[in-house]
Amino acid sequence: MTDLLGDINGVIWSNWLVYLCLAAGVYFSVRSRLLQVRHFPEMIRLLARGKKSPSGVSSFQALAMSLAGRVGTGNIAGVATAIAFGGPGAMFWMWAVAFLGASTSFVESTLGQIYKTRDPLTGEYRGGPAYYFSRAFAHTRARRYFTVYGFIFAAVTVLACGVLLPGVQANSMTAAMGNAWDVPSWAVAVGTVIVLAFVVIGGVKRIASFATLVVPLMAVTYVIVAMIVVFINAEKIPAVLSDVFSSAFGLHSTFGAVLGLAVMWGVKRGVYSNEAGQGTGPHAAAAAEVSHPAKQGLVQSFAVYVDTLFVCTATGFLILSTGAYRVFDNGSESGDVLADGGILAAGAEVGPAYTQSAFDSVFPGIGASFIAVSLAFFCFTTMVAYYYMAETNLRFIVGRFATVRLGGQRGVTIGRATTLGLQAVILVASAYGCVSTASGAWTLGDIGVGLMAWLNILGILVLQQPAFAALRDFERQKKQGLDPVFDPLALGITGATYWETYDPKGEPVKA
Repeated sequence: MTDLLGDINGVIWSNWLVYLCLAAGVYFSVRSRLLQVRHFPEMIRLLARGKKSPSGVSSFQALAMSLAGRVGTGNIAGVATAIAFGGPGAMFWMWAVAFLGASTSFVESTLGQIYKTRDPLTGEYRGGPAYYFSRAFAHTRARRYFTVYGFIFAAVTVLACGVLLPGVQANSMTAAMGNAWDVPSWAVAVGTVIVLAFVVIGGVKRIASFATLVVPLMAVTYVIVAMIVVFINAEKIPAVLSDVFSSAFGLHSTFGAVLGLAVMWGVKRGVYSNEAGQGTGPHAAAAAEVSHPAKQGLVQSFAVYVDTLFVCTATGFLILSTGAYRVFDNGSESGDVLADGGILAAGAEVGPAYTQSAFDSVFPGIGASFIAVSLAFFCFTTMVAYYYMAETNLRFIVGRFATVRLGGQRGVTIGRATTLGLQAVILVASAYGCVSTASGAWTLGDIGVGLMAWLNILGILVLQQPAFAALRDFERQKKQGLDPVFDPLALGITGATYWETYDPKGEPVKA
């Protein structure tokens, strides 16, 4: 089974997916005229504004929900893995996929807002790739094909976020706690299930409140402490930067042999971490209460920067500046060691142990515990976000049958029953991840990420026009000094049923 899953992962994460992620980012960046640069001040401004209602959450809460899914073990264990199997140059390609992916994130998140809807069972906003694929072409001859495509994406997302991905987070959290405090994996599993059950049963509002409280605090704290360690080793930063850029292009004498792996692992772990193009961001984006979809699209673009350019960079510099790395020559731990920073214990497993060793080199006896606590927050909030995305897509799959064909109390009962079933599944998957092997957990996680990325990126390359129409409309209204309000019919966008009846309670006002 392990070999079979490895073969499946190899097919999904072939070079073609790497090329697709980079090419889509380049294309969307060019077509948007580098919106990730032009609108950076607007991204910051929008975070402080926005509103919430009984149906939706604020822009900041939606950003926090999105970051809860993005900032996880990929920012700690994932960066260590990228450096171990791709060399320091993998850091550059993580930056590249983040910069380019910010435009991809805008497109997918704006589409998520345009085609969002209200959940008939809870009244909350729901949206994501499954919704925009099925609704955007509802009035065209291609509606049948894209409805099927939407259902396929929804099914894959339920599988990925409900079964395959939670185990990666749980496994890294368990490994870090075991390294720091010798906590048995079964104990971590029990604790995770209890706390996770309390949060996910509370619904999207409890998830948003939890994420808003925890995510900013944990991310800022981690980056500050990591930068303290980096500054203590400031004299090594020039050498670190030299290694990163020279090995990124095959110019480094030691790491030149792993140039292809640097690109692959940089993109692979970059997408895993910042999720640009994966199709997860639109779910949180759709939950926000905004007057124009482009507003939340820009906010979600900023989330990519926070995840990779801030948190992942802090981890990468931390590992490289302290020498807490070991680079292998064939993309796995079975290969020969190309380089060793010199402070890792013999046989240290690739993952949280690298970052823990880096912190311990400066704060002996404290570093391992700090990473264990950080990962507990990072991984737990990510598992919560995974549940929200899985639930949203489950609602999409069963919603029509439960509320339209059956209707009434019977439909509501079936909808709630499927939700309870999903909650049970993700709790079991998380518990299993705590006691499984790291390699097995990462293989399953990569399969989930890769499947979603293939389906979503190919889909938004077809369905991109509404997002760019919304961007042009947003920019036009901003130039007129207005607070942009979205009218899909005026832009020739069909299928955006929520916005067709949207009432901003007054005309656009001066910004």
